[in-house]
Parts: sequence; C-alpha cells; structure tokens
Amino acid sequence: MISEYKTVLNTAVTEFEEKKSRFITNVKPVSSEEDAVEFINEIKSRHWNATHNVYAYSISGDSLIQRYSDDGEPSGTAGMPALEVIRRMGVQNVAVVVTRYFGGTLLGASGLIRAYSHGASLGLEAAEVVTRKLCVNVNIMLEYTLFGKLQNMLMTNNNIIKDTQYGQDVEITVLIEDGREEALIREVVENTNGRAIIGCGEKEYITLDGEGKVIG
Repeated sequence: MISEYKTVLNTAVTEFEEKKSRFITNVKPVSSEEDAVEFINEIKSRHWNATHNVYAYSISGDSLIQRYSDDGEPSGTAGMPALEVIRRMGVQNVAVVVTRYFGGTLLGASGLIRAYSHGASLGLEAAEVVTRKLCVNVNIMLEYTLFGKLQNMLMTNNNIIKDTQYGQDVEITVLIEDGREEALIREVVENTNGRAIIGCGEKEYITLDGEGKVIG
C-alpha cells in the first residue's frame, strides 16, 4: 500500500468557452481502471453528440496506470495535455473527461493544447485536491485513573483519536501514520508505566485537505 498520495475528494463539472467552442470537464475519483473506463463511457453517453470526448486517467496500485485519448483531435493536442496536468498536480486515482462542442473556429495545435490543459486544471481544482495518508489503528486499553494523562499526551502530540469507548476500562483507538506506531507505543508505555494493553489493528487511509487538516 502506498504510504501517501494525492487524489480528488469530489466529482466536479466545469465549463468554459474558447472561440465559440464549449469545453465541459467532468472529473471523478476512481479506485481502478474499470471504474475509470465506466466513468468515461458514462460521459460519452451523456455527451453522445459532442465533437470530442477527450479523456485522461491515472490509477495507482502495484504499478501506475496512465491512459489518455485525443478522441479525434490532432495527436498530442488533447489527451496528453490533460494527462500532463494530472502529472503536474501529482494526482492519482482520478479520471478526467474534457468534452468539446465545436464552435466553428479552428484553434490550431497550440490553442488546443492550452484549451484542454485549462479544462483539466479547472476540473481538478473544482474537485478539490486532497492527500490520502496511510495510518495504523492503535488500540489502547487502560484504567480510568490513567486516562486523563494519556489523553493529554495524545492531544498535545496531535495524534488522531478515532474512538473512545467507556466500559469497565477505557478503550482508545488512535490513528497514527504508518511506520510511527512503534514510537507511539513506547510513549504510551512510558506515560502509563506499562499499565496499558496496546495492540495494532488494521491500516486505513485518512484524508487531509490542502492545509493538512483531517477531513471527515
């Protein structure tokens, strides 16, 4: 699993006009190439009468998958510029479709490159670029008398407290960046004098906004 990557948070639709041609961009976060293809086909069906439905996508995994199509535009003037925007912004697990309704005026190669790049940029910005970071669930069980001190330590160090259960003892689930769980365990042991029961659970991704704040 990748420790950290950028993607988009939402689906988005943007539109602009260039020399009477309409450019409509649809963006969607996707988790697989199958998802990307399904999304592209959906947009093509929706805009079946468009002059072009240009697409680009990037999928992370065991290997990076990147595909694009000019869909009838001159080679290298549409799909590749859209993919280059995805690469420049460092975004993965995303599909972009830029639809063009021709307005009667030719844009030329440089004009097409600018238009499709602009369309991809607008769409990705509207979809909100976020960071997904891999974290480990660390489960801590301790007595109530130790809870206040440990909670203060966790909050002071900006750890993410995912859940707190109050039963015979207190059970705290903390999300910690993958690779830092051993350091956290040592801190918990020190702060509780070894009186806490600690275990590591599953890994999961958390989502951070542009300022590094946890979303959701």
